[in-house]
Amino acid sequence: MAGPTTAERGERQQESSDPPLARRLRPTPRLRAIIILLVVLALLGAGSVWLLYGSKWLRVERVSVSGTRVLTPEQVQEVADVPVGAPLISVDTDAIETRLRQELPRIDVVDVVRSWPHGIGLKVAERTPVLIVQKDGKFVEVDKEGVRFATVSQAPKGVPALELTASRSSSAAASLRRFGESRLVREAVRVARALPDAVARDTQVVKVRSYDDISLALTGGRTVAWGSGEKGDAKARTLTALMKASPDARYFDVSVPTAPASSGS
Repeated sequence: MAGPTTAERGERQQESSDPPLARRLRPTPRLRAIIILLVVLALLGAGSVWLLYGSKWLRVERVSVSGTRVLTPEQVQEVADVPVGAPLISVDTDAIETRLRQELPRIDVVDVVRSWPHGIGLKVAERTPVLIVQKDGKFVEVDKEGVRFATVSQAPKGVPALELTASRSSSAAASLRRFGESRLVREAVRVARALPDAVARDTQVVKVRSYDDISLALTGGRTVAWGSGEKGDAKARTLTALMKASPDARYFDVSVPTAPASSGS
């Protein structure tokens, strides 16, 4: 068998001449690969951070607004105060959403989204009034949750007025003290939301005397005794049937939907 070559003998002599500690610290091919991989990852990470925060390629250049009906896009943009020119990644979308809801109570829902590489989108949904309350010659809009969200100089078309008359009798006043005005407003809203479409279009006023004494003033001088806001679906079905059965009636009582009544012609 052939003996070791001159090169092999030289390597063995070199290994035997190396101190034991140096041989143990010499990086293996696997360790060298790991080191190279870590260096590459570090460079990529640094490059990504620079791209997102330091470069001019991913910065806010435009702000778009969608979903407005009464508000204008300019109003929303002004309150949002999006930092144009800032890195897109650094924009605090939560803070913008909070600011819009606080300063523009007409906004019910808002979603602030990044539109890469240069945009911020403001998607809003405005509250819709289901009742209005007249106050000092103006009109306060009330939404489906009973939130009074805006005061306008002209009443929106097709929205019934809310009249709270709970202070006109001792029993009504007791109801007001027990439930509070906010609760009575929510009950009125509950009634307005339960109305059949045809009745809702003709409803001019929702009158609240107490928690269980709510009535409707309709066009044509018609009146509906609704009672409380409970059993709204049953009352709506009963009222629809009652109006079909007595089209010339002027008074309808569905406060007890299982025992409705109508009168007047």
